[in-house]
Amino acid sequence: MRIGNIPANGPAPRAAGTVLKGLQKVTCQRKARLNTSFHPFFILIAIVLVLGWGCSFIDGRGQANSMLKAANDLFDQGKYRAAQRKYEQLIERHPAAAARALFEMGLLYAQPGSELKDYQKALICFQKVVTDFPDSEYRQNSQMMLFQIPNVINKDKRIAAQQATLETLRQTIKDKADEIVALREQIAVLDQKAFARRTTPADKILIEKKDRRLTLLSKGQVIKTYPIALGGNPTGPKEREGDKKTPEGFYIIDSRNRDSDYHLALHISYPSAKDKKRARELGASPGGNIMIHGIKNGLSWVGDFHSRVDWTNGCIAVTDQEIEEIDRLVPIGTVVEIRP
Repeated sequence: MRIGNIPANGPAPRAAGTVLKGLQKVTCQRKARLNTSFHPFFILIAIVLVLGWGCSFIDGRGQANSMLKAANDLFDQGKYRAAQRKYEQLIERHPAAAARALFEMGLLYAQPGSELKDYQKALICFQKVVTDFPDSEYRQNSQMMLFQIPNVINKDKRIAAQQATLETLRQTIKDKADEIVALREQIAVLDQKAFARRTTPADKILIEKKDRRLTLLSKGQVIKTYPIALGGNPTGPKEREGDKKTPEGFYIIDSRNRDSDYHLALHISYPSAKDKKRARELGASPGGNIMIHGIKNGLSWVGDFHSRVDWTNGCIAVTDQEIEEIDRLVPIGTVVEIRP
């Protein structure tokens, strides 16, 4: 939308008003003569003059208003370049409407979002209205715009400076973030190298179902942690065969299978005496074959994504690379604690 609340029609052209006054004077003089002579020729001349000049003035005023409306419509539609050309044509063809056209062009040059936005050009237009058309009804509004635009320019400069500062800060933060990522990657590489040289075995495996986490410990110190996937029905302890629950309680690693369908597997000593008693009370088999294992053969490309869903029948799953690390550091007889 254009700035300001400006009437749709411009002021009556001062030049056209002069012509009209002259016409009225001539007509009165001629009427006086007609009152004495009543000559038909003079009556005809008067009618031609009045009709001819009057229609010319009305047509010119109408064309100016039509051009002004077309220009304003283009302005309101955001077609700023086309509106600019219309205002320029209006000034050239109808000088009496120049004050209004210049004022509208000033608004166009000051319009936010316009590809023609140019505060200096806007100031020139408003100053021209004030200087060249001192009697125009647009003079006061133009003076107001001459006062306001410098304030807008200063505000835009402050905003631009703030945006530049913010962009600098964003770039600095991004650079620091990139540095942090690079450092973390370096640390991870160093940790992996140190872990690969480790020979002291783990003495406990802690599995926390709620946090989906497996931790290797040695003498109470954390060696390494891994994200895990559990059975498809993970809440609560395993009660019977086929319930897809991961057990809870204390067990040991009692065997290993390096020819597993899941790359490599460490067998957990489920069911315990407690597990068997629970199943017996339910009149069911406790089941068994609970393992810590890798990804199903042929699907190792899934990698870390596997841990985003619980997909096993009650086992604890890690990636193929991770089960190889765990297998290397976990001897038979290692304690396994599985917490809810």
